[in-house]
Amino acid sequence: MADAGRKDFSTKAKEELTPDSTKSTQDKIKEGVTDTTDRIARGTQSDDSKSTPQEAFDKTQRAHDNHAHGGATSSIGDKIKNAVGLGGN
Repeated sequence: MADAGRKDFSTKAKEELTPDSTKSTQDKIKEGVTDTTDRIARGTQSDDSKSTPQEAFDKTQRAHDNHAHGGATSSIGDKIKNAVGLGGN
């Protein structure tokens, strides 16, 4: 169970396991919006005020995001270059 205002774990798992090719455009947009709001909530709420399962889940999601998107180790310019395909990766 997720903390109040957060995406439920079972919902997140279902979204991850469902292939994008079977999702409607509306579903993809909705997931994008709810993922973004969940990331914002994850970043604005301190780990101390989260339930233990929510804190653990958020830590794994942050690690994944840092690995997949360059995290805090990349500059904004590098992230933009990577996003448009001009990065050196």
